[in-house]
Amino acid sequence: MFSLPAISIRPFHLPTLLRRADPSMSSRFAHDVLSEAGAFVRAPSSFRNFISKNQASQFPAESGRYHLYISYACPWASRCLSFLKLKGLDKAISYTAVKSILERTKETDEHFGWVFPASSTEEAGAEPDHLNGARSIRELYELANPNYSGRYTVPVLWDKKLKTIVNNESSEIIRMFNTEFNDIAENADLNLYPSHLQAAIDEVNELVYNTINNGVYKCGFATKQGPYDEAVVKLYNALDKCEEILSRQRYICGNELTEADIRLFVTLIRFDEVYSVHFKCNKKLLREYPNLFNYTKDIYQIPGISGTVNMEHIKKHYYGSHPNINPHGIIPIGSNIDYSASHDRDRFSN
Repeated sequence: MFSLPAISIRPFHLPTLLRRADPSMSSRFAHDVLSEAGAFVRAPSSFRNFISKNQASQFPAESGRYHLYISYACPWASRCLSFLKLKGLDKAISYTAVKSILERTKETDEHFGWVFPASSTEEAGAEPDHLNGARSIRELYELANPNYSGRYTVPVLWDKKLKTIVNNESSEIIRMFNTEFNDIAENADLNLYPSHLQAAIDEVNELVYNTINNGVYKCGFATKQGPYDEAVVKLYNALDKCEEILSRQRYICGNELTEADIRLFVTLIRFDEVYSVHFKCNKKLLREYPNLFNYTKDIYQIPGISGTVNMEHIKKHYYGSHPNINPHGIIPIGSNIDYSASHDRDRFSN
């Protein structure tokens, strides 16, 4: 297990620094901060209510009551959509995807964020907010709480009945989808957080989140060489460790699919097309890791998962929404990897 060093935080936000390089970046990462050493530090989520199978709870699991707002570009939102698909909750929980590139959310301030298209033909894969008529994710947060002053992030799990946000923390949303809707889920028997593997899953999740999921962002948004060097070393140490584990077993926690695989997959599927270039994670490409590469193809080919991967949205978002990193918005041609191609992971099948 890799541990993170103690971080000293300056009393200013990341946008304050980004404004010096590009005014349009001033509020895109509101409430995320930089450490004194120039390291990227992600702020916590704000809405942390839970949907329960207990029908007496404030947010009971009901078919048709909840709506998931996502971005195909966002790995955190994509893992929620993956759970929705895997558990067969498509008929019980509706969802809407925002546009790929961040845009100004109000004329009265500098905030750039996730926005909805004006029509379903504006961008393939994105849809207007037919449920609330919101023009942006920001408007949803302000509808739920007019005094809200935090980050306007996806995913957003929305309660249609109470007209509020239930939860915007992806790690909690996927747990709700895994267990609380089993009475109405088409794949209720699928348990991605089984009791006999929970300790292993938790350990892998901690490693993967700190060094891989969030690690690529620490590389990409570092503003000084030292934090970048530290983050990229931890990233590749973790990738090397995962490569070794996957040389012995089909999935990251054994020979059955778990939550940990989906959490790892959403970063791996973006690695060669985005993170290797945009976030300077170029020591080694994913396709240079035989086990990780074939593992990514294996997960991609699970029914329902390929539909959660919109590479056009992913590339347009990263290369078009961070002008401090890519000021001209040029999208590299990429390798156009065919993740539906054959893989060797069934060699571990029982």
